[in-house]
Amino acid sequence: MKLDATDRAILTLLTENGRMSYVDIAKKLELSRVAIRTRINQLTEAGVIEKFSVIINSDKVGKSVSAFFEVDCEPTSLVHVAETLVENEKVASCYQMTGPSTLHMHVLVEDFIELERFINEELYSLDGITRVESHILLRRFKSRSGLKL
Repeated sequence: MKLDATDRAILTLLTENGRMSYVDIAKKLELSRVAIRTRINQLTEAGVIEKFSVIINSDKVGKSVSAFFEVDCEPTSLVHVAETLVENEKVASCYQMTGPSTLHMHVLVEDFIELERFINEELYSLDGITRVESHILLRRFKSRSGLKL
């Protein structure tokens, strides 16, 4: 699907506020509510908009420790390790990265005791992992969800 300026404007507004109504978007873009609804439906059907979601502040719900991991795996174990990790509720995101069969993972936990337990009991216990490197988030300068157009 080729995006025009109106599609991009709609996506920008929804990225800023995913709950913005068709009426409010229509007013900002000087279009009808029906035109906005039609375009959003087209963007969704084409897969440009994957889903509408809520972003929860992890600190406010007691997940104050944010850790990032680089997990190297044996090539034949990478998919199994990734599939196992993504089922864990502490794992916020997990991506395969370039390099020697590397996964990049973001984990959110309540405290350092829970982080230590996750590392020792849930991460190190997986077969096929060859190296783990961790980084603890100290301060967030910028965090963005969604693509900026």
